Amino acid sequence: MKVLSAEFVRSATKPAHYPPEGLPEIAFAGRSNVGKSSLINALLNRRGLARTSNTPGRTQEINFFRVNDQVAFIDLPGYGYAKVPEGLRRNWGPMIETYLSKRRTLRLVVLILDIRRDPSAEDRQLIHWLRFYGLSFIVVLTKTDKLSGNQRRDRLRRIDADLDLPPGTAVIPFSAKNREGKDPLWREIEGAMRLDTAKDL
Repeated sequence: MKVLSAEFVRSATKPAHYPPEGLPEIAFAGRSNVGKSSLINALLNRRGLARTSNTPGRTQEINFFRVNDQVAFIDLPGYGYAKVPEGLRRNWGPMIETYLSKRRTLRLVVLILDIRRDPSAEDRQLIHWLRFYGLSFIVVLTKTDKLSGNQRRDRLRRIDADLDLPPGTAVIPFSAKNREGKDPLWREIEGAMRLDTAKDL
């Protein structure tokens, strides 16, 4: 997709503050500091639209972006950073699960992992929720430019075995630095936009 426009819409912590449902939504989720904001900025060819920070756990709200007036990108709060205050850590689960279970326009969740790190308990919890609610998801492994070819292959095998993903789940290596994986990820997003996977009430 050629990105002609991309704009921040609003931040929210509960459904009353979400924008009205309309455009298909693609949600991006992952641990703090996995490169989620950098990935979103790389996809949109924008610098600084999704805020990046050297301080993990900074994003504690659900951020909504409008792209080409065709699709909404949803930046979910990062999780799993020990130095985030306990109250914020407790809020993460209910905030994310409420969005996943209630948002009828959600079409795809992009689960982002750092290829150098083993999946965490929170990563598995999120996958459990996605499967429980019957939501489509793919896995993107970031920071691939930091590993050699043999290291990448080893990490791909290990993460795939660790997560025990459903057959056919796409796993895409990605680098915000050299844009590896950008086109395959856009193909997955565009495919999800064409499918009506909204849940009936």
